[in-house]
Amino acid sequence: MLAPNVANACARLSGSRRARLTLRAFLRTLLGVTLVTLVAACATRPPATAYPRQTTSALPASDAGATALGSALAAPEAAHPGASGFRLLATGTDSLQMRVALARAATKTLDMQYYIANEDTTGKLLLGSALYAADRGVRVRMLVDDLNFHDIDRLMAALNSHPNIQIRVFNPYGSTSESMYLRTRNFFSNVDQFTRRMHNKSTIVDNELVIVGGRNLGDEYFSASPTLQFRDLDVLGAGPVAASVSASFDEYWNSSVSYPLAVLNHQQFDAHDLDNARDDLRKHWRETADPYNAKPLNATPLAQQITRNELGLVWAKWQFVADSPGKIGGAEQGELGDAMRALLERIRTAKSSVLVFSPYFVPHDAGVQELSKLTARGVHVAILTNSLAATDAVAVQAGYSPYRVPLLKAGVELYEFKPIQPEGPESRRFGIVGSRSRASLHAKAYVIDDSTLVIGSLNLDPRSARLNTELALTIESQPIAHEVTGYFAHATAPAISYRVTLATPEQLAQQRGTATSSPLIWTDEENGMIRTYNLDPGAGFYRNLLTGLFLLLPVDSQL
Repeated sequence: MLAPNVANACARLSGSRRARLTLRAFLRTLLGVTLVTLVAACATRPPATAYPRQTTSALPASDAGATALGSALAAPEAAHPGASGFRLLATGTDSLQMRVALARAATKTLDMQYYIANEDTTGKLLLGSALYAADRGVRVRMLVDDLNFHDIDRLMAALNSHPNIQIRVFNPYGSTSESMYLRTRNFFSNVDQFTRRMHNKSTIVDNELVIVGGRNLGDEYFSASPTLQFRDLDVLGAGPVAASVSASFDEYWNSSVSYPLAVLNHQQFDAHDLDNARDDLRKHWRETADPYNAKPLNATPLAQQITRNELGLVWAKWQFVADSPGKIGGAEQGELGDAMRALLERIRTAKSSVLVFSPYFVPHDAGVQELSKLTARGVHVAILTNSLAATDAVAVQAGYSPYRVPLLKAGVELYEFKPIQPEGPESRRFGIVGSRSRASLHAKAYVIDDSTLVIGSLNLDPRSARLNTELALTIESQPIAHEVTGYFAHATAPAISYRVTLATPEQLAQQRGTATSSPLIWTDEENGMIRTYNLDPGAGFYRNLLTGLFLLLPVDSQL
């Protein structure tokens, strides 16, 4: 008997469509059938609830109010009923400093939920901050998605042996004690589970302060990598918003797909190993904290900054929406997530403008139609995504490229981030620190009518909509939204990004008979000179070739 996916594929070939199959459609179907045929059955891991683990929850509001942060926030919360305080973290340095400051300020709890958590230079600074908090008696919980967590070294596993530190792995498809063969077999035997990931990103301290946004934990997100610099955006939240983010964290932490690290990693540790890890992290801190600007924010404790109104918080109404963990395997599997639904509802209410930062942008026909409805009633829609030369995901760029022409015909403005960024003070304002390493957009933010900001982990693509779990924070604040509008204006300047437009009749005539004709034109500026291109600029032969190959593959829903 054919597997359901194979049968479905064969059914799609029946009837009148069979006669109209193009080479591309045939290759797509053949690859899909071949992949399913390769899948072999393997044992399913019991749910995480079957293993010894403790069900825990965020610090109760009554206890949070008794912390230094809670006491400092009592007065501004009373002065702004129903609101929370917010501050944008636009540079990698700001975000790194604030995370270190939060860990230093914690007195009861420190919770971290991330898609990626690397043990690199800045990762070890943040792990060191978490360890120092745990040594003070702070309960530390860290939840990391499994997709980027397969190379656990002794450091993080040693920290997991601390009585105040618990690390869990979300939706594992293999354990670190398994061979690459077994993990690869698990992947091919359960592709659907593998492709559904926890993309959420948050840090929460004492259930009073929280950071959400686009950044994972790694050098490339904090302006510290010599090879790749992600341009990103986070926001610090203070007050009631922290409780909402904590409630979502607890749901993930206690879900049946969040496994204790000890279940997956069977290395044995004693007190001496933890002491060695502590010594290594202290040495790392002494050598790298100053060069990577990890310390200046701690000159004044956060509680004192709040009390003195020095933290730069803007108080505003807000809404926080997160997908349920069930999106990756429960009754909701494959449905449009709550976070994406909330974002789309906000975008549809736009009266004058919608500005989009989405590094991975695959609108499909439905997205083109939604944006066309906005432009048809006079709403200015502008989108900033990565260029083919700047993206770290060529497959996604292939999924996006067919929709450029229909979007432009609908009146949408398109900008594509350049991989090489200019130096200077204005560039540093958006986290551009003068490095000649490759730049790539990673911020996920949406400004509606210059008065509302939606920020979080969401990209405008099928993966965020139906596969990964996501979170979205809406801030109804003209000052906050206007600040991000300024970032958008800077990031879409011709020295920073390409403007993509439809080729004029004159430009099309000039291309006639050439091997590189295109309906699109890219325009930028370098050294004061305006330049135009009729192919994805700076991408090179290899990336253009990969884009063409990915266009043949049946991966639209996975992008």
